[in-house]
Amino acid sequence: MVDEGFVLNQALRLPCGVVLKNRMVKAAMSEGLADANNCVSDAHLNLYKRWATNDYGLMISGNVQIDRRFLERPGNIAIDGNGGFQGLKQLAALGTQNQAHFWMQINHPGRQTPAGIHAEPLAPSAIPLPLKAADCGDARAMTKADIADVIKRFVHVAEIARETGFSGVQIHAAHGYLLSNFLSPLANKRDDEYGGSLANRARLLLEVVAAMRAALGAAFPISVKLNSADFQRGGFCEEESMQVVQWLSAAGIDLLEISGGSYEQMSMVGVDSSEPSSASSQKLASTVAREAYFLTFAEKVRPLVNMPLMITGGFRGKKGMSDALLSGACELIGVGRPFCYAPDDCGAILTSATTERFSAALPSIEHDLAMASDALGDGVDEQTFKTAESFGLLAWYCLQLMRVAKGEGADMGLGVYDALLEYKASEAAALAAWRRP
Repeated sequence: MVDEGFVLNQALRLPCGVVLKNRMVKAAMSEGLADANNCVSDAHLNLYKRWATNDYGLMISGNVQIDRRFLERPGNIAIDGNGGFQGLKQLAALGTQNQAHFWMQINHPGRQTPAGIHAEPLAPSAIPLPLKAADCGDARAMTKADIADVIKRFVHVAEIARETGFSGVQIHAAHGYLLSNFLSPLANKRDDEYGGSLANRARLLLEVVAAMRAALGAAFPISVKLNSADFQRGGFCEEESMQVVQWLSAAGIDLLEISGGSYEQMSMVGVDSSEPSSASSQKLASTVAREAYFLTFAEKVRPLVNMPLMITGGFRGKKGMSDALLSGACELIGVGRPFCYAPDDCGAILTSATTERFSAALPSIEHDLAMASDALGDGVDEQTFKTAESFGLLAWYCLQLMRVAKGEGADMGLGVYDALLEYKASEAAALAAWRRP
């Protein structure tokens, strides 16, 4: 029997033959640190040099965009005829020290492109994001030529990732971005082969996987990040996700990361931005009690597929992580937010002694973070407050990450509302400096 104290340090062989030296993963988080041409900056190098000291078996980059016209935020890294290969090589070299793996997460934001970036972002159907607070553009339905171009761009960026030294890639098909849009019946109302049935809605994702595998070969790791559900009535549901997971397994991916939610329902960061009585709220409460937000879904999926599963979201204690691995529900543990405010402490989970297995834990701040009830003034309805607080919490973590990249310590006294205002100002300045393609 495997000792609980050592299971996190066990190596894992992926289907492609690649071996990860332990079971801990620094999950992808949008860095927002790129220069005005969407290339790697010194801030990226500072950030990943510091993160790499935690010695996780795998780090996954923040979402690298395939098209500079459509970004999740102006500070995204993008690979779209803008050069920057030397910076990518430097970044990859930092993340692959000491036999660690560093994978590039590849993405297209779809209708979640800010209006300041593009007034008409691409989407499966002309259905804008129904969340005014996100200030996204007015979605335009993609043509067949647009779809073919997107597939080529995903493959091109994956090839550049390999050429510049990244040791694997992850396709982002979660959180309401483009590939996730195609999966969702709320965002995808197409009447061609890319809309309607689940098989049609999953077609683009599976075509991207197939094209990427053909270009990269059988020995290069390809991962997918997929929602367990959108947690919205009428959206991409758990039963549909379970079927897509089986199709992805048959397609030969090497790792599936399970996540959930979108800007409209931020389950991926443990925030319930829907009504308190919603099914998603109840689901989230039950999984938070077990520490990992998506563990229940992983337990349902595990018997259906052979590929390794990764769960990100909520893990803080070594015992919870070890128990999840020993149960067989997943093979890898993803950690994200603690890297923003405790960047030097995340590796302690791996190095803590066996006798500490029931007490060792990552620093946790999320239960103490909340926006002051009067921050928006009087007369604000609950839903407006919850939405603002959700974006404020995301802003808080983003700003801490940016402080780490500058070599500064985390500002644990930063309020959620102040973080929201500071983040908006920072993004406005980045947009003003951004050189449009």
